Amino acid sequence: MKTIKIFVLGLIFPLLLSVNVHKFYVSVTEVAYVNDKKSVQIITRIFIDDLENTLRERYDKHLTFAPENEAKEVETYLQRYLKDKISIQINGKFVDYKFIGKEYDNDIVFCYLEIAEVREINSFQISNKVLFESFDDQQNIVKLKINDQNKSFILINQSDKALLKF
Repeated sequence: MKTIKIFVLGLIFPLLLSVNVHKFYVSVTEVAYVNDKKSVQIITRIFIDDLENTLRERYDKHLTFAPENEAKEVETYLQRYLKDKISIQINGKFVDYKFIGKEYDNDIVFCYLEIAEVREINSFQISNKVLFESFDDQQNIVKLKINDQNKSFILINQSDKALLKF
């Protein structure tokens, strides 16, 4: 009888542990060139718990993403992290982007970025290394909508760049 209890617990225990654990690690970044505004608008969606844990480890700070009463340093460290992990080249030249803001939707943080005064795009390259240092199986999906072309890429640690030429 004791053997049966141990066997059943051995089967059930791993299932109980996996209830709150991600089965996959993914972020989604959407990039759109808005010709009327001559700007590239970027939205990056990242799971909050994964991002919090990564920033806590990286900066040795206890950072908590919370819609209300959030410490100002959360946004500072988030901006620093994104600048380090996401790089963009337009027409073969690195460009800076501006952090516009962030908002929360359940367990996801939406980060809004913009590159202003972009007259023409002949080539667009993005490197997205978000959370690669934390999860070996992290995937960063990049969806590009530039010059009436739509293209999607899945970036992984071994291949972290997407290039679109026109």
